[in-house]
Amino acid sequence: MTLGHLQALSDQSLLSKKRVFERAAEAMGGSLNLSSETIYRALLEREKLGSTAIGEGIAIPHCRINDCAVPAGCLVTLQEPIDFGSADGQDVDIIFVLLVPEEATEVHLKLLAALARSFSHAEVRDRVRQTQDPEALKQLLLRGDAA
Repeated sequence: MTLGHLQALSDQSLLSKKRVFERAAEAMGGSLNLSSETIYRALLEREKLGSTAIGEGIAIPHCRINDCAVPAGCLVTLQEPIDFGSADGQDVDIIFVLLVPEEATEVHLKLLAALARSFSHAEVRDRVRQTQDPEALKQLLLRGDAA
């Protein structure tokens, strides 16, 4: 996966999409030197266009951010699944928040496709769900096992 930055927040107790977006924006904003409010609002705006849930308990909220220097991701796993408006009706417990630079249209699409492909495999979903350690989750994704 061609991400300049990756974080993992495991076993989170967040009860709504908004709380997930807030928590991911706080974590990513601080480490990327970006405004967490800007990230949060961009994620909300994108989600208003339609749910970013892809089925099987997975969502990939994503947006382009003006001052974002490199593609960045934040994997969030939840203690309890939440409603994400998924077409398959299944609640979501794995969320991969993707931020890309404003001008990175092709990279954005390629990363989304790679993530969707990875998470389409039951064994990847199972491994992510079984791994509670944020560092181990990062390594799982960075090794290419998930993308």
